[in-house]
Amino acid sequence: MIVGYVRVSTVEQNEARQVEALGDVEKLFCDKVSGKDTQRPELTALLDWVREGDIVRVKSVDRLARSTRDLLELLGTLEAKGVGVEFVDAPALSTNSPQGRFVLTVLGAVAEFERALIKERQAEGIALAKKRGVYEKQRKLDADAIARARVQIKRGVPKAEVARRLGVSRQTLYTALRN
Repeated sequence: MIVGYVRVSTVEQNEARQVEALGDVEKLFCDKVSGKDTQRPELTALLDWVREGDIVRVKSVDRLARSTRDLLELLGTLEAKGVGVEFVDAPALSTNSPQGRFVLTVLGAVAEFERALIKERQAEGIALAKKRGVYEKQRKLDADAIARARVQIKRGVPKAEVARRLGVSRQTLYTALRN
């Protein structure tokens, strides 16, 4: 089965150009949200819906993912399900050919190498900061603090203010609330 996926960044944008470029598809999923990450309702629905032997057709790589890491993760998820991917604007990246799989493997190796370099530089920076005595690990919130935060948020206190009151970053608060 050929499954189409289109994405525009806002509800005001028109997806017709992408839909036309896909040609005949048997099922179409359309997101009208930013591509900054892969947390998109229609993309999630597509991943749940596709089955072994299906082909996901997308106009261009950037419609599926904005980062190499996200792209490779999505392609890995689809490959594990036995689903191929075709890019209308970049057939060389389609997973249904040996050349496409090769190019994606090279991209994966580059992304993995880049991630390793980032981790290495981060570790070096932390070691230097510890030597200077300026490195402090981010404080985590205990269960009691998380419960207090939930109460404050329920009362309408902005999350940024709750984070300030608790002496943590907003990201630390968001992570604690999510878990």
